[in-house]
Amino acid sequence: MLKKTLPNTPLTENHTWKSLRTHHQEIAETTIENHFENEPNRLDYTSFEWDSFYVDVSKNRIDKKGFNLLFELAKESGLTEAIKSQFSGAEINATEDRAVLHTALRTLKEDPVIVDGKDILPEVDAAQKKMFAFCDNVISGNWKGYTGKPITHVVNIGIGGSDLGPAMVVEALAHYQNHLQIRFISNVEGDHHVEVLKGLNPETTLFVVVSKTFTTQETLSNANSVRKWFLTHAPEQGVGKHFIAVSTNLEKTKAFGIDPENIFPMNEWVGGRFSLWSTVGLSICLALGPDQFKELLNGAGKMDHHFKETPFKKNIPVVLALLSIWYNNLYGAESEAIIPYTQYLKNLPAYLQQGIMESNGKYVGRDGKPVNYQTGTIIWGASGTNAQHAFFQLIHQGTKLIPADFIGFKKSLNGNTDHQNKLLANFIAQTEALMTGKNEAQVKAELAHSNLTESQQKALTPFKIFEGNKPTNTILIEQLNPESLGALIALYEHKIFVQGVLWNIYSYDQWGVELGKQLANKVLDDIEGKRENPHDPSTLKLLSKI
Repeated sequence: MLKKTLPNTPLTENHTWKSLRTHHQEIAETTIENHFENEPNRLDYTSFEWDSFYVDVSKNRIDKKGFNLLFELAKESGLTEAIKSQFSGAEINATEDRAVLHTALRTLKEDPVIVDGKDILPEVDAAQKKMFAFCDNVISGNWKGYTGKPITHVVNIGIGGSDLGPAMVVEALAHYQNHLQIRFISNVEGDHHVEVLKGLNPETTLFVVVSKTFTTQETLSNANSVRKWFLTHAPEQGVGKHFIAVSTNLEKTKAFGIDPENIFPMNEWVGGRFSLWSTVGLSICLALGPDQFKELLNGAGKMDHHFKETPFKKNIPVVLALLSIWYNNLYGAESEAIIPYTQYLKNLPAYLQQGIMESNGKYVGRDGKPVNYQTGTIIWGASGTNAQHAFFQLIHQGTKLIPADFIGFKKSLNGNTDHQNKLLANFIAQTEALMTGKNEAQVKAELAHSNLTESQQKALTPFKIFEGNKPTNTILIEQLNPESLGALIALYEHKIFVQGVLWNIYSYDQWGVELGKQLANKVLDDIEGKRENPHDPSTLKLLSKI
């Protein structure tokens, strides 16, 4: 029997759901432009200023009554109590019997956070101090390799949450990096790690192996291969100077050759896809330095406070999550696009794919029964303006409804005003174009000034019409820096949480990842000739081809 740490009412069994569904049917054909016409003060309740953020959700297919019904649904779903449960250390990850407290890693307060009767903040503080001291030692050049040379390159070896978050943040904050060069190995593909190792000097390279259990197949395969590569250049005793670990398995890390002093702990109450704030973010801390890492934590901590303390109507993660449910469960929209208008954040969509899809891709509710509505959203995207020349055609004129988040920054990091103005012009214009579209009269007026004949104009007209009425959210931030990035990531983390509460699913386990791993081990035995396992005809044929 699972502990009841969260409410347990399926989405469609809330009393407000029926009213919300009825209202959706009433306004489903009302355009976004109509909503602006009907609500002269629409921006008063659809735009939010918080810290360095300005968030505009006015360009959505919903009116004030719809928003109010969503807020009522959130209350009825027990969201207020759920938020308190998470921050207080309740075991809301019930299927794994764990608390969910990545927020404790960046808390702005010194109030105790109790897990199993013990305040975990001293433990958090000790781990951070150890990580910060280590990073200062490496960055300053005091940490020496086996030949006495300082470290110049760092390679993070991990997968999933032990790779995606750190890799995304290091790339996003490249403007703030110190002299250390950071690389990442994740894929078990041998060619991948060979490419990453090219040009590296074993005398000046530090390897960070990130694996909670130190048994993850991909990570350990890569770590062992990298170790062999290292030992073709260095003596066995050099391993301790060039390999460190983020893990809980002291026995296996010690057997690998890692000094126990160079093993950084992980916590059961921090899920992998929410772990960049912990020692898993050691490569981030090496790239940026402890002071900038603290700013990253501080930005996330500020967003945590906003989420925890702000009424739903002004609560940015809550509003964005409710809009997502509006489109997913009432309009039947299956995907959401995330478009950051900065190349620094080109991998943010990939990072959020894991966070959102691994968390909320569940078909069993907290009551242990299959849900009868859609959960989760398919997340995809790319950086603007590249995305405009790739898949925006589908969003503008395709047959699918694809709500999109546009993320932009007012100021360039490198001061190129001309380029930044053009970037921001596209950032703003695209959301307007998606909303307004282009009607038949406008197309005919444009074609009237062309060199085409009247019959050619008539034939071309339907192809140049844009329906418009495509929903977008705009997140405009002053400038990309560690603090604002921390807040942005935390915003999406809390959006995930809100969605999971309303969908009545457990967002923090990931049992769906396990089956493929288990079968891969059996198939590997087949490939290596260790034993023959029973398989379906298709799988057996594929094995015969290898």
